[in-house]
Amino acid sequence: MVGVNDPTLLILAAGRARRYGGVKQLAPIGVNGEAVIDLIGSDAYAAGFGHIVIIINPDTGPLIQEHIRTHWPSDKRVSFAFQQRPLGTVHAVLSAKDNVEANQPFGVANADDLYGRDAMLALGNHLRNEGTNCLVGFRLDRALVGDQPVTRGVCKVRDGLLVSIAERRKVQSSSSGFFSDDGLLPRVLEPDTRVSMNLWGFAPGMWSVFDNAMNEATGASEDAEVLLPEVVAEQLREHHGIFRVLEANSRCIGVTHADDLAIVQKDVAAQVERGDRPAAAFGN
Repeated sequence: MVGVNDPTLLILAAGRARRYGGVKQLAPIGVNGEAVIDLIGSDAYAAGFGHIVIIINPDTGPLIQEHIRTHWPSDKRVSFAFQQRPLGTVHAVLSAKDNVEANQPFGVANADDLYGRDAMLALGNHLRNEGTNCLVGFRLDRALVGDQPVTRGVCKVRDGLLVSIAERRKVQSSSSGFFSDDGLLPRVLEPDTRVSMNLWGFAPGMWSVFDNAMNEATGASEDAEVLLPEVVAEQLREHHGIFRVLEANSRCIGVTHADDLAIVQKDVAAQVERGDRPAAAFGN
């Protein structure tokens, strides 16, 4: 039974996955062929989230809906929200506003990143006990898969609070360390640099912030995309200390490129062997 204080998690599954070349939310990464979204959902329920809202698009959404109806336990509370147009992650979150109870804090996660049970538990506990804005920050050296370049939100943290977040592109690892070849400084990034993998916790007051940001952007252009890190960065410039950083030591693995699949499957199998996660999603 879902408790009164059990938080809700929004899973962003409306992306088109152009680099992956398929429905990467359903990529089979589990030892029994479970999809990415299955393991994310399993971790979230185990962390105390009582309700999961999956945000989907009209094209691939029906496939994801059917998969979840077939593979997820019937006693788990799950609902769906459609993002009708690809206008960014803020728009995606707003698509699920009616699915979240009023005055309830909520979490947001990607549908193609496996954050680890410890990270999900930290988010769930914070939302249940504090109910304030937060970001789960991962070490850079534990947030890359393979050697192809990716985008990471590099965080500046002071006294456990998020000071700033900067999107760095073309981030990758090499034999000599970690670097970003996007023309910005510093080019070399330290292994313990805290980065955002889009695992957020939001207080209810952020709904109006998201509404205002989306209205302002679409007022200038109907096709404007608004991203969560951009809105958070703007809030940090105006209000210091409103986002707590929850430091995760778990490894965050995701399927960005098709070549990542075999690497992620191997990593998940190792997690099961170490006892970090059950051998099957939802403990079945």
